[in-house]
This record gives sequence, C-alpha cells and structure tokens, in this order.
Amino acid sequence: MAGQVSCSNELRLISGRANPELAKEIASALTVPLCDININTFADSETHVQLEESVRGKDVFIIQPTCQPVNENLMELLIIIDACRRASARQITAIVPYYGYARQDHKSTGREPVTAKLVADILSTAG
Repeated sequence: MAGQVSCSNELRLISGRANPELAKEIASALTVPLCDININTFADSETHVQLEESVRGKDVFIIQPTCQPVNENLMELLIIIDACRRASARQITAIVPYYGYARQDHKSTGREPVTAKLVADILSTAG
C-alpha cells in the first residue's frame, strides 16, 4: 500500500515500559509489529530484560522516554540497549521522546555536573 512502511524483516521495534501506548501507535503507523520482550522487576527493584525473538543483524529501534521515574526508565533503556547489543543487533537507535536530565545541559555554577552530557555518553557507551 502506498504511504505505508513494511520492513519488519529488517527492523525491530522494541518498547520499554515507560510509554507502551506510544510504541503501539508508532508500530501501527509503520505496520511493523513490536518485538516480543519480557521486562520484569525483581523484589530488590533490579530490572531484568529478556528478548523473546532474534534481533541478530537487524536494525533495532527502542522506544523509551525517560519520564518519571526518570532513573528507572533510563536504567531500563540502558539494559534493553545492552541486551540488543549482546544479541548482535546490526544497529541500535534509542527513540527518547522525553530526555530526562536535558535541563542539566550546562554548568550554571561551580562544582556541578553537566548531567545531560553524562547521560548521552552513557547511552553511547551502552551501544
């Protein structure tokens, strides 16, 4: 059909738990199914991620805003990225419609971090 994208053989869409409705809308618009993923939280609040299908050699797009709770959603994103990297994804792109720590993009006084840069560096290092 004209105007629709259907490349589910080459790409994988993965949704974190921060905004699954947004991920479903994106998947529907692209006519690409969301990748099966199992995300759990252990009793001590650790996040566990298990990809339920292969991403080997695929372009992976992870939809995960870092909205409240910012640190939990950021950590979940990092773990999903690492799972995809270790599962041999060809390319990983994080779609982060809300970027937590964005307001901390410069130093306004001494002895304070540039946390937006730190988070960007951590995301890059993760994969």
